[in-house]
Amino acid sequence: MTQEQYLPLAGRRAIVTGAGRGIGRSIALALAEAGATVGVTARSAEELEQLVSEIKAKGRESLAVCCDVTDPEQVRSMAQTLQAGLGGVDILVNNAGNAGSHKFVDHPDELWHRMLTINLTSVYYVCKALTPTFIEQRGGRIINIASIASRVGDRYIAAYTASKHGVLGLTRALAAELLPYNVTVNAICPGYVDTPMTDGNVRNMMTLTGKSEEQVRDFLAKTSPQKRLIAPEEVAGLAVYLAQDIAKGVTGQAINLDGGGVMS
Repeated sequence: MTQEQYLPLAGRRAIVTGAGRGIGRSIALALAEAGATVGVTARSAEELEQLVSEIKAKGRESLAVCCDVTDPEQVRSMAQTLQAGLGGVDILVNNAGNAGSHKFVDHPDELWHRMLTINLTSVYYVCKALTPTFIEQRGGRIINIASIASRVGDRYIAAYTASKHGVLGLTRALAAELLPYNVTVNAICPGYVDTPMTDGNVRNMMTLTGKSEEQVRDFLAKTSPQKRLIAPEEVAGLAVYLAQDIAKGVTGQAINLDGGGVMS
């Protein structure tokens, strides 16, 4: 056998949203390393260009489209362009999202609507654009990057928690509806991951609490029994598993990746 034949995702075509940095970037690179052709989308052209270069350096084809996934017209255009360029799609990873925190008293309405739009409505738009392809070809993988906040609640993140609970609900509803078409739909629920988004959370929490960066990072690390932040590559490894044929029996699941903080 050639090396190519050992690649579990050889011949598969994947689309990853929010791929410019953090978890999305790690997932795109991991899918490429597993043999997939990868289409990537985010709002930053510069970050996408760098990512495409790295994917091509691994010997895989890649295509980038800038897109704001909260805009349904842009999403439809992105989906059409990437499918045409890749020759179809077999794997969709909905990773685009953001986080924000505020105590519930005097909670800004803008923050509520922004969290729901970025974290939940965007997943709806992208799934809506690509699901007809999965149904037509009677097969596919949808992997939604949710959060441990999809499973539990916590202080100061009402809007974020509501949006991520919504992602889990959408995941389960789609998994049930797409079951007859050999399409699996799952959610990965990480705890705090060592990414630029978490860096932003740290700065916001410093402002809200008056604590130092070291104190805030120590607090976040201790939310995990392993007393550490999750690495983006850990999320990527789980996404690669869910994209493979070996995971065809896994659907409608919320898989926690939080160092054992939530054991259900």
